[in-house]
Amino acid sequence: MTPEELRAYRKSFPSKADVLEHTPDPAVRRMIVRLNEIGVKTVFDRFDEQKSHCGFGLEGTCCTLCNIGPCNISPRSPLGACGADGDIVVARNILRWMAAGVAAHGARGREVLLALKAAANGEAPIAIRGEAKVRAVAASFGMDTEGRSVEELADAVVDILLEDLSRAVPAAHRTLEALAPPERVALWRSLDILPIGAYHEVFEALHRTGVGTDGDRDSLLRHLLRCGLAFAWSSSLGTALAMDMLYGPPRRDRIGTNVGAIDTDYVNIALHGHSPVMPTALLGAAEEEELVALAKANGAKGIRFYGICCSGLSALYRHGGVSPLANAVGAELVLGTGALDLWVADVQDVYPSIMDVASCFHTKVVTTSESCRLPGAIHIGFDHHHSNLGEIDVLARRIVRLAVDNFPLRKAANVCVPQFSAEAEIGFSVENTTAAFGGGAGLVDALRRGDIRGIVNMVGCNNPKVMYEKTTTDVADALLAENVLILTNGCASFPLLKLGYCLPEAADKAGERLARTLREHALPPVLHMGECLDNARASALFRALADLSGAPLPSMPFAYSSPEWSNEKGVGAALGFRLLGISSFHCIPPPIGGSAAVSRFFYEESGPILGAVMVVDQDPKALAAKIVADIDRRRAAVGWAV
Repeated sequence: MTPEELRAYRKSFPSKADVLEHTPDPAVRRMIVRLNEIGVKTVFDRFDEQKSHCGFGLEGTCCTLCNIGPCNISPRSPLGACGADGDIVVARNILRWMAAGVAAHGARGREVLLALKAAANGEAPIAIRGEAKVRAVAASFGMDTEGRSVEELADAVVDILLEDLSRAVPAAHRTLEALAPPERVALWRSLDILPIGAYHEVFEALHRTGVGTDGDRDSLLRHLLRCGLAFAWSSSLGTALAMDMLYGPPRRDRIGTNVGAIDTDYVNIALHGHSPVMPTALLGAAEEEELVALAKANGAKGIRFYGICCSGLSALYRHGGVSPLANAVGAELVLGTGALDLWVADVQDVYPSIMDVASCFHTKVVTTSESCRLPGAIHIGFDHHHSNLGEIDVLARRIVRLAVDNFPLRKAANVCVPQFSAEAEIGFSVENTTAAFGGGAGLVDALRRGDIRGIVNMVGCNNPKVMYEKTTTDVADALLAENVLILTNGCASFPLLKLGYCLPEAADKAGERLARTLREHALPPVLHMGECLDNARASALFRALADLSGAPLPSMPFAYSSPEWSNEKGVGAALGFRLLGISSFHCIPPPIGGSAAVSRFFYEESGPILGAVMVVDQDPKALAAKIVADIDRRRAAVGWAV
């Protein structure tokens, strides 16, 4: 960015007052006012206090990799003390973000893989519910499944997934080789970006970006692509496969959403984070007669669960009965209702500030992962070695009992639950989505005719640099009006869940041709596909439709959009789709503006190489127009009417 563009960008960040005026969710407005009245700060207050944001940080030109610095790259000082220029500093920084994203999804995925292996070996009281998925994945790896038990096959499959995650000795990445489109694998091989394993690529990224190591911008960006493949095919897909094998596939259902779904007559437990292992056990424990009876003896009607971020969405998809309330940015607002008796946090997108809000009410906070500790929280979880996975049911009962015992301490005077809620249809998968159209061929026909102009996977975390949740809904409104079907998952899905987009009745939000198609099949205009990891589900649907159409994936009318993305995982998710040849669209730029060369790579040069680029526009409606233009270009390329 030029200095003028940087100043304009910083001035564009909304204030708390702007959010109050423009939020599309009246419950958000009411809870911001409520917490302000009782003197509790939220992310919106703290974001305002951080202004004006550091220009070097926004541009990616601050280097903190050694103690000679930190060095800031600028026209006055174009080189760091070591001689690294802006291109090198920016490339190193974004590569480290990418490596952190690989580690984030990979670390929580490892917990699921270990749980699956323990279940297969009878070392944990966890049932393997996804037998069909186990057999299908085993077959994709070339295993003979005839006459073999689900436990035996699951153990063999999980060993492959763990090896791909942690391989150090160079060998084929078996998940990628078995499940990625062959033409893409050939391209990645020609670019020399095939990963060895997720652990290795993170290890190598930190080494490569260390002091006095890789000083070549192109070399750093090539490793960025390797990390992108490790993210997509180990950290993301490997974990998604393990979850479907262990807990079973998604099932379609209806559920109440938003804070109005909180029932104050029940013991209320929030599930916050990203690992499904403990939340699934908690749901089982809460159904045990002894704990239900104790809850009723304490004056409650029973025990209910609510979802914050992805742990709740994952549990909802397979177990049901978990009402999704808010994404990470909205967590403090939900806590501020005073109606939650226990807040169970595992990993990622768990802001330290939740402890400050919880302390104002009776809510207890429990952490369940060694990776996520919070001062003042009660820790009941797995140890560093996961050696106590076999005790998961005992741990789950202890945690639920804490909530039951805490229920009588709730004071009605401290409870404020705005009565804003909506129902939402959830649980869409590749299989039941294609089935809803009478098979994959029916969905391809609707695309070919233009009744569905294209499909966009709309995901990502939220970010107060743009208008909270309204940015996502504005992009969605503009796309639906242009007959574009939307898939969603993770944090970006919450405003769409809360505001009625995930219901068949919302077909009125779509253009005439899409609305007619949706009504014919009784489908919502936004298909909810799960948690953030379920980007793998959307990419699998894209792959299936491309195969059925006989066209290469990069030529299909698909797009990826994370309008409000905010963290390292967002870099990996977007890059994973671009590596498939599907462009990514955002309202917030990555911190690469300080390097014209790195910016060109992201925004232009990756097009001829990968068939996809990153597109950024701060105006949600303008971004949607660019998505539609890209979809139309791809329709023309595949020979379909525009």
